[in-house]
Amino acid sequence: MRISWRLTTSSALLAGLLLTGCAGGSGAFTQSGKASFYADKFDGRKTASGTVYRSEKRTAAHNTLPFGTVVRVTNPRNHRSVKVTVTDRGPHAKGRVIDLSKKAARKIGIIEAGVAPVELKVVRKAR
Repeated sequence: MRISWRLTTSSALLAGLLLTGCAGGSGAFTQSGKASFYADKFDGRKTASGTVYRSEKRTAAHNTLPFGTVVRVTNPRNHRSVKVTVTDRGPHAKGRVIDLSKKAARKIGIIEAGVAPVELKVVRKAR
């Protein structure tokens, strides 16, 4: 019994790493999924990190990356990318991997779509 539990735990851990993109040879975090952006009503409100959300800054919400992590977000449809700093938790909608500030969403061309596919790559870990 103990052996099968270890195999199950190892398999679950490996599956989790593959799903989050952490199992690559470079050790860099990458992730693909859908992005959305903050509604205007959140401008001026506190984020989970304690900072105030400002739509004109290049910030984002991610469910697991540490606050202060810088992520390159790329729109594969037009190959435009933007670097954002994680300052909040979210998105809270199923199937989405990141919520962008309005400025960041505009830079990669997803304002009209509202929700769009993106690719994430950590470029600087939080200090």
